Amino acid sequence: MTTSREVHLVARPEGLPTEEDFQILETEVGDPAEGEVLIQNLYMSVDPAMRPRLTAGYELNQAMSGSAIGRVVESRAEEFAPGDVVSNRHGFKEFFVSGARGLRKLETIQGLPLTVHMHALGGTGFTAYGGILHIAQVKAEDKVFVSTAAGAVGSVAAQIAKLKGCWVVGSTGSDEKARWLAEEAGLDAVVNYKETPIRKGLGEVATAGIDVYFDNVGGDHLDAALACMNERGRVAVCGMISGYNEPGARTTVRNLANIIYGRITIRGFTVADFADLHAEFLRNMTDWLLRGEIRYQETILEGIENAPRALIGLFQGLNAGKMLVQLGE
Repeated sequence: MTTSREVHLVARPEGLPTEEDFQILETEVGDPAEGEVLIQNLYMSVDPAMRPRLTAGYELNQAMSGSAIGRVVESRAEEFAPGDVVSNRHGFKEFFVSGARGLRKLETIQGLPLTVHMHALGGTGFTAYGGILHIAQVKAEDKVFVSTAAGAVGSVAAQIAKLKGCWVVGSTGSDEKARWLAEEAGLDAVVNYKETPIRKGLGEVATAGIDVYFDNVGGDHLDAALACMNERGRVAVCGMISGYNEPGARTTVRNLANIIYGRITIRGFTVADFADLHAEFLRNMTDWLLRGEIRYQETILEGIENAPRALIGLFQGLNAGKMLVQLGE
């Protein structure tokens, strides 16, 4: 038996979650049976898309789930050996036993930290890759707007657009993040929406209009983008973070008529829409990272006891880039 800890949701949050909505429990994890492995998680991810599942999705008083990277401690499955590093969906647990299904062996890449598999080379990177290239179909000289451009998805989407020869403006909520976007990520313009209302700020910098909007926010950001969209513009809707904690409170969009007269296409998506691009994504993203053409930021909190704080912090601007929790050495 192995002693472990896991995170349970114990109350449905109203508005912004609080740490009292979660509980850290100590459990005993049994030995693996034939065909199973015992895994110690090393890093887990928290993502804004988890917020709706706190209201309807996660079961109360049960261990939560999320993406993670772990190391095989003991194996009775022929596919894995002790020491193998695997991705999994048991992120809110320190240790767990699993069959081979749902586990994917990860190869370490010389020159890159293991954590890149949790963002640029992981789900958020793939979301950005497929969203900007397959859904938005950016092309050279497009004028592109990316909201929450300093986040794990937005930062990759914005930089891919730059690699494809686009002019790119991003929005973010602090001067420090704005500096990183301009100086490190190489964006052409950045709007700090906490200093300048997004519609005013975007209008001031996007004087040639917007051809593509990669939307992570909805609400006032979508409204601002529609006011600036060029004819036959494309909107790829990745997230609606403005409404996750206060449904309906910040999602008013007044410029919907622009969709008609501007012949604008708006399409929501998930990674399932371009799953066949995953091998291509891994090849291209690995090359871009090794050449330093894609930059990233990580915010890492230590210990599973900080998992609730990390999740809540996503909605308070605590993170720069990808928010991770380190669970093991």
